[in-house]
Amino acid sequence: MAPFCSHPQSRLCLPWARPPRWDEDGFLADCHYTRQANQTVFAGIRAVPPGCLLFAKDGSLDIRPYWDTVYPAKETLADDRRSDADVIAGFRAVLDEAVAERLVADVEVACYLSGGIDSCAVLGLAQCHLSRPIRAFTIAFGEEMYNEESAARDMAKLVGAHFIPVPVSQQQIADSFADAVWYSECPMINGNGTAKYLLSKAVRDTGIKVVFTGEGADEILAGYPTARRDLILFNSDGLDANDAERLLSELEAANRVSRGILTPHGDIAPGLDVVQSRLGFVPSWLHTGSNVAAKLVPLLRNPVRERLARVSPYGELLDSIDILGRLFGRDPVNQSLYLWNQTILVNTVLTYLGDRMEMAHSVEGRVPFLDHHVAEYVAGLPIRHKIRGTREKYVLREAVRGVITPEVYNRHKHPFVAPPPHSGNDALSTFCQDVLRSPLLDDQPFFEPARVRSMMDYIATIDLAERAPYGAMVMTIVSACILQQRFGLSAS
Repeated sequence: MAPFCSHPQSRLCLPWARPPRWDEDGFLADCHYTRQANQTVFAGIRAVPPGCLLFAKDGSLDIRPYWDTVYPAKETLADDRRSDADVIAGFRAVLDEAVAERLVADVEVACYLSGGIDSCAVLGLAQCHLSRPIRAFTIAFGEEMYNEESAARDMAKLVGAHFIPVPVSQQQIADSFADAVWYSECPMINGNGTAKYLLSKAVRDTGIKVVFTGEGADEILAGYPTARRDLILFNSDGLDANDAERLLSELEAANRVSRGILTPHGDIAPGLDVVQSRLGFVPSWLHTGSNVAAKLVPLLRNPVRERLARVSPYGELLDSIDILGRLFGRDPVNQSLYLWNQTILVNTVLTYLGDRMEMAHSVEGRVPFLDHHVAEYVAGLPIRHKIRGTREKYVLREAVRGVITPEVYNRHKHPFVAPPPHSGNDALSTFCQDVLRSPLLDDQPFFEPARVRSMMDYIATIDLAERAPYGAMVMTIVSACILQQRFGLSAS
């Protein structure tokens, strides 16, 4: 019987384990944002998919689903006549109950707090149930565009929480990036996971063992800018082309920190047409992932490029999805959310932005937005309750309006993104350059060192504003080098 572990690290350290090897298909899928829920980047190691049970008996394994998101058909949602007031009240009730249930603990429960509505909503509702000030910990970045300390401080003051900023510099991210990759056990496209690693360490150093987090709200409530882009392009029947172009321009202007990570930018990678042919549209987040892949594919070693030409990361993802049962006849926005939640939510948001960074320091993260009652309630809502005009998470804003600041209520989505290695002179840029100019790049099996170094030379010549979209590409390659070094991986 194959051993079971909570982390690949444990499996790879067993004395009888085979030497660790890369799963080439898993890594290439990760580069395209299409790694499936049961895939890892380690050969011979698979994950139990979310919402599933694994049964082991007489030497055989059986994986059975027990829960999944079920979006109603588009026509069913169109017939929903519930008033805004009824929908808002219903959502407030299920979310408040989810928060209250997660306050039950033998130890103090604190809260991770940003300037966004998700964590602010959780803090506001949690404080209503407590007679003591809840401790709220906020990452404070040095660059103003990425720093949410001021909005978080005002939020904590409004509800009477104890505000604790945790400064995180580019130097700290550079110093801890390799450790964060080790715990994440997968490539990281930004320093945000490392920032969560540092935050969790700071929280544990204060003696806190349990925290609320706001993860999952964007996944169920269509909070990312890609979901609003999908609405403009694929859900807005009869929208004038000029109006659509204007709305897309406004969306792009309001999400500068997301360029190249959460919003499309640049060329697309080969193979995306299979998504168009099978779904009838290309979800914007897959479009964005294709932009990242398009920057990575030319840098691959020739044998890897030849292998990629024979496989289809997009086709393999869609082959794993029950398209007829879960996507057919649904709103494009909901189809996009479902695919995101089967990939990015599992492999990114709940791993290197969540559980693995928290548990690296023995901190338990509690996620009210992913309570199944909350998720089921929201899945049954028409899109207009998730996105109203171009304002995301409408029902959440209205449900918690009385426990958040006006700034948070009116604020557009500001994704949790750390400053990328874009200036060329910051500590993170130096760290990336050091890794990619070292033998670590030569040792990994995916990227051709000469091509990577040539690309780094090119990036140094372009305008600072144009460098940010290359950050995800650079961090992916650096992550591959670190994974290679830390796990001692060989080619599959």
